[in-house]
Amino acid sequence: MRSVITGTGIGVPPHLVTNEALSKLMDTSDEWIRVRSGIQERRYAEPGQGSSDLGAIAARNAIADAGLTPTDIDAVIFATMTPDHVLPGNGPLLQAALGLRDIPTFDIRQQCSGFLYGLELADLVLQSGRYRRVLLVGAEVHSPFMPWHLGWDTVIGLSTREVTEAERAANTAIRDRTVLFGDGAGAVVIEARDGEAGLGPIRLHTDGTAAGVLMMPGASFKRRPFVSHEQIDAGETVPVMSGKEVFRTAVTLMPQAVREVCALSGLAVEDLDLLLIHQANLRIIEGVQKALGLPPEKVPHNVERWGNTTAATLPILFHECRQQGLIKPGMNLVFTALGSGLHWGAALYRA
Repeated sequence: MRSVITGTGIGVPPHLVTNEALSKLMDTSDEWIRVRSGIQERRYAEPGQGSSDLGAIAARNAIADAGLTPTDIDAVIFATMTPDHVLPGNGPLLQAALGLRDIPTFDIRQQCSGFLYGLELADLVLQSGRYRRVLLVGAEVHSPFMPWHLGWDTVIGLSTREVTEAERAANTAIRDRTVLFGDGAGAVVIEARDGEAGLGPIRLHTDGTAAGVLMMPGASFKRRPFVSHEQIDAGETVPVMSGKEVFRTAVTLMPQAVREVCALSGLAVEDLDLLLIHQANLRIIEGVQKALGLPPEKVPHNVERWGNTTAATLPILFHECRQQGLIKPGMNLVFTALGSGLHWGAALYRA
């Protein structure tokens, strides 16, 4: 019995935000952003639209694509670092939105590796025989990280005012991170089925000693109050990142994880048909590709159009590869990701 992805779907918000739009807020340019990240545009959610809402759109599409109805789902796994609320998690919100039965929902938060960890959890519960069909959702609404009081309404057409010089300076101070993130969701239905297709070896890793290289210091329950105007003004509610360290670690550890699952499958890296990498930064994607010696056509990417959607990048990429006919029966794929925690790993999948 194997854990097989039988349906995929995405949920993306309406507001297209180009690099040029961001240049109205800060000292940046389309060239500056493209050179450092490869990103050309991203999407922002509507005001009041949360990650559970985008996740519900993706989930409905995935369930329909699998030829099922919501009542066929036995369990939900929702991966996000941007839930609608501190509590409850997004799982029960999704359950209510879809009209699911009284089934368990798991909320996990391994950030950029969330979908990868969700694959492991889905595989474990399906192989236990307790459930037959699992809905796995990765969804993020990062745009609320942005300092909206500094003129960000202009990028989605809610304001036409020009930002002040002080606002522009404050936005510029955090441009290295704010230009990277987009909003979006991806979902897959995973079913237990006989045959050769399905998930193979999965290897996950965590190194908490490196947690400080990518984290959000503000809005913390170690703080009293856990969020304050001072934290917001200091930019502490925007994730902080040691960019060089993240790059070095990513292009080292993700290739190691890919080699690990290939070896466990009896495959050489060059035997892979596709490598699906977390879409954080085009420079990282290209670095992993080169480290593994794979040709560009085996390493698709869409970070140019969506930006970093954290837990949603892998399911969105997988869905688009299916839609474009890049994934055919019998192909060997590997998913890999690294993100805050640090969490990283890889999963082999036979289409």
